[in-house]
Amino acid sequence: MLDVHLAELYGVETRALKQAVRRNKDRFPDDFMFELTRDEWQQVITNCDNLPERAKYSPALPFAFTEQGVAMLSSVLRSPAAVQANIAIMRAFVLMRQTIPAYKELAAKVAELESAVGKHDAALGGIVKTLQQLIAPPDKEKRRIGF
Repeated sequence: MLDVHLAELYGVETRALKQAVRRNKDRFPDDFMFELTRDEWQQVITNCDNLPERAKYSPALPFAFTEQGVAMLSSVLRSPAAVQANIAIMRAFVLMRQTIPAYKELAAKVAELESAVGKHDAALGGIVKTLQQLIAPPDKEKRRIGF
């Protein structure tokens, strides 16, 4: 996401967002955020119709943030919207941590079913295979989106 969109989302000025990022540069490694080059910015302007006019003609190059950068940004900014976003992110992590034991239990039950496949029909094998596909993380690497 571009800084102009995140500034609007978090209820701050783009200038303030950029200033907060520069003050906390160590929190934003290259895989969290990067600044577009002039050529990249011209391509974005050419291809995107939904950019605010003030952003198109700004002399400053925009920052682009990955999902990790968006999460980090919510912890750096002090607006009410950023605070609420940060709280929501923390709650999501707690929920994920609570879900992991249930996931492990499900994986153990699937393993138990696998051992029973030899004793039962081939239909049970199809069910187990489907459950394995649902549990297993995707094999292929995610395609990079953006610049």
